[in-house]
Amino acid sequence: MTWEARLTLAWNRTKWLHSAMKTFLFISLLFYCTQTALGQRKTVAVPAPGVAPATVERVLRTLAADDMQGRASGKPGAQKAAEFLAAEFKRIGLEPLPGLTSYAQSFPTYEVRTAAAFVNINGANITPDKMLLISGKPHLNWTDSDEPVPKMVTVAADGNLMREVRPLLEPRENSIVFVDPSHAATFNRLAGYVKRGGLRADKPAEFTTLIVLGTPPPAPVKFRVAATTTIRTVELRNVVGVLPGKDAARATEQVVFSGHYDHLGIIPAVQGDSIANGADDDASGTTAVVALAEYFKKKADNARTLVFVAFAAEEIGGFGARYFSQQLDPKQVVAMFNIEMIGKQAKFGPNTAFITGFDKSDFGKLLQENTKGAVFRFEADPYPEQNLFYRSDNATLARLGVPAHTISTDQIPTDKLYHSVNDEVESLDLANMTAVISAVGRSAAGIISGKQTPTRIAPEQVKQ
Repeated sequence: MTWEARLTLAWNRTKWLHSAMKTFLFISLLFYCTQTALGQRKTVAVPAPGVAPATVERVLRTLAADDMQGRASGKPGAQKAAEFLAAEFKRIGLEPLPGLTSYAQSFPTYEVRTAAAFVNINGANITPDKMLLISGKPHLNWTDSDEPVPKMVTVAADGNLMREVRPLLEPRENSIVFVDPSHAATFNRLAGYVKRGGLRADKPAEFTTLIVLGTPPPAPVKFRVAATTTIRTVELRNVVGVLPGKDAARATEQVVFSGHYDHLGIIPAVQGDSIANGADDDASGTTAVVALAEYFKKKADNARTLVFVAFAAEEIGGFGARYFSQQLDPKQVVAMFNIEMIGKQAKFGPNTAFITGFDKSDFGKLLQENTKGAVFRFEADPYPEQNLFYRSDNATLARLGVPAHTISTDQIPTDKLYHSVNDEVESLDLANMTAVISAVGRSAAGIISGKQTPTRIAPEQVKQ
């Protein structure tokens, strides 16, 4: 072969190799780009995130901080807490409740203070430490000659002062109550509460209750009473956010997630600390509401409408839940997850929680079914003697037939921090608390999707 032929052959081979190399590089680049694109799509399609531990800790610490001053109803600390919660709902992207222009669901309460100027019974003046006067009349001048004649009540030594007197603290008729001196300690606690001017849900009627620590005088009872009463309207607010349902056929059906954000406020100091922070009661439950709102918003698959509410005034009579229940149609509420005191481990151990009123609907059984095989489990309320079903905000909606139950972990018979200045964040198990919130989110899946609907609660099953 001549050298010219060899040169030509070499040149052709070089061109072929160059072409092959370009083809290889093109195919390699195409493969790489395809895999990268697929990888990017795969990254976007990640599983829905779980409950965020960082959110749990941040919200809990904010609500239970000293600058919230114990979040007492009607006080600046509670207003600050409400504003913080509204900002969280806005951050998450919830909508206001239909009919509202913000997350605040405001309602009036009434602070009533009665100052007795003069009380005389059968000619004897009653000293201020031996009597308690509650009246809705701005100017009271009351004598035994006035109509109607007051009802006379006696609380004997073996009686229950609080049970017998409680209905009379918001008078619907005129009453005079004589309390056996053996109840002096309970009487003094009651007097302290009333004289602090506790809030009421309703504007007081113009009736009077006079409570006297002492044995009843012989009949007929003659009396003269003079007093003045000041009535001040105090606006409170629930904080409510809504995640509308994705299924048009189910969107009118509501699932409520709730907790109360109020606590006791400033109480008598213990070792210099007078702030009842209420970390477990119920900053923990309110934190769960925020964390679940964030969780379900990111999942974005709820067929039914989800309502997230932080209630005011649970500690002073459940006024927030009462007002909330009056603004909706209870027949549209298919379930209520009320969350109260989940900051400590339950008596069943870690990764457990209990459900109050377990026997009143199949709500609890559905949650158990939805967590079957998981590490976490739900149990029935182990403290039926404590009547916990009736002591939280779920009871108001339960009386209206809603399968409304409270989820808790608190070992309340032995909880030494309950309603004390030592209910602090440092006393809580945040990892277990996060596990409880996550379990609530997972166990609610069937209900929020519309695949499960708990049975209604019959009115006769709920104490009035």
